[in-house]
Amino acid sequence: MIAKLISQVRISEISTIATSMLLIYNEHEYKNDLNLKVLFTELETESHKLTIAINRKKAESELATLNSACNYQLRALNYTIAGAIYHPDDVIKTASKTLSKVFNKYGLEIIRESYSVKSALLVSLLKDLAKSRYKKHITAISGCTEIIDKLQLAQQNFETAYFERKEQKANEKNILCACKVKSIVYKIINKKITPYLSVMLQINPSVYGKLARTVNQIISDINSDIKQRRKTKKPDPKKNPNNIVEA
Repeated sequence: MIAKLISQVRISEISTIATSMLLIYNEHEYKNDLNLKVLFTELETESHKLTIAINRKKAESELATLNSACNYQLRALNYTIAGAIYHPDDVIKTASKTLSKVFNKYGLEIIRESYSVKSALLVSLLKDLAKSRYKKHITAISGCTEIIDKLQLAQQNFETAYFERKEQKANEKNILCACKVKSIVYKIINKKITPYLSVMLQINPSVYGKLARTVNQIISDINSDIKQRRKTKKPDPKKNPNNIVEA
């Protein structure tokens, strides 16, 4: 019998399993077995969807990171400009008052806006600050020029990633989230492919032996990793406040 995949398998792990199974299947000729071809075609289709879903999740995470970078530089600019109001030098104090008026047209509220609105507002803020009449004020406040440059770069990186993600989403309307696709792939492996290969291994071991043994090994290796994680997982003190060891 071929091992069944443990349900606690991670999304990345099941993606690796599916890819490995497809590789070993494609290495051999099973053209005469239409049933097996149907099963592995289904696995290939859903595995491709899972890859797209994983990449989408990664892209969204990267976009969130770039968004945080914009937020950080925006806050830094705000604190740099606002803090200079207390400087004893009148030139710097005047610069702070002048630039504060520009910044406050937008304010830190930009941070709470949607990605699209935020991007547009940041572009507008940067355009305002780039006007020649503000150059001497920006130069007067130590670090202000550098922060604006960093904000400009952060905004450009964010905007590029944001529009790339929008294009991707337009092509992924029918793709489910990674967790749901993982469940589909899991069922194909556990309820369709492994039972079928277990039967065919008994009927014709010379033909299906290598494929069945390799699939079994692939699944067993991942199952071992999952079991090891269970052993090393730290107990939740809220669920077991007295550190009672279960028998």
